[in-house]
Amino acid sequence: MTTNPSTQPNARSSMLPESDVVIQTENVSIYYGSFQAVRNVFLDIPKNRVVAFIGPSGCGKSTLLRCYNRLNDLIPGARVEGKITYQGVDLYDPKVDPVEVRRRVGMVFQKANPFPKSIYENIAFGARVNGYKGDMDELVERSLRGSALWDEVKDKLKQSGLSLSGGQQQRLCIARAIAIEPEVILMDEPCSALDPISTLRVEDLIHELKQQFTIIIVTHNMQQASRVADYTAFFNAEAGDGGSRFGYLVEYDRTENIFNSPKQQSTQDYVSGRFG
Repeated sequence: MTTNPSTQPNARSSMLPESDVVIQTENVSIYYGSFQAVRNVFLDIPKNRVVAFIGPSGCGKSTLLRCYNRLNDLIPGARVEGKITYQGVDLYDPKVDPVEVRRRVGMVFQKANPFPKSIYENIAFGARVNGYKGDMDELVERSLRGSALWDEVKDKLKQSGLSLSGGQQQRLCIARAIAIEPEVILMDEPCSALDPISTLRVEDLIHELKQQFTIIIVTHNMQQASRVADYTAFFNAEAGDGGSRFGYLVEYDRTENIFNSPKQQSTQDYVSGRFG
């Protein structure tokens, strides 16, 4: 699948059967005030797969990612044009509650951000806020097992989440996201602050999590994209009116095709290290 703002800004091309699509991005442009950050993106996200967004800094990867759970709503002047649907529901319909969107579409940020609470409360807090009525001990254990952290922390659940190592803190944040039982997990550079061993543990975890969740990951690490993603979207940026740069989707395909036989020359240049 390819989209290029210069040649086919309204083209739609999908390799995915309609029944496999969990999120559709249809001709989406994103603005901060008068500044256009992202232009004319068409992109289908498949269920129970990992999709990686790659591209140079400033090409709109994280901006688009945050639109999928409406975090950009919290930025004054931000607006979305076009349509983003989640399981057929327009995420930006006025009747849609953004809090419910964020429950169904969880987020893991670049820098691990545990609450200044115990490991147990890091998991339980969000579940309580969202009205969880089940066995909290069971939920905490299940979430920590789901993030491959249980065996490391099961004997110190009362200790602060801030006492964990960087890699453990990031997995705690993943457990916290799992605990509210989302269907999609967004990850914005989740390994950028981690050492190589912790990075590999998170990557192994991503492979396991896609059995239950759809995952979209933004990464500058192309090797990471090639290791974890089923599909990869390459974004680039170019100058618009007035010299400001906007991001756009260049090419979207199965990961092996993006890295081994891309259709666009700029994709080939990026994945081969010629720019970016």
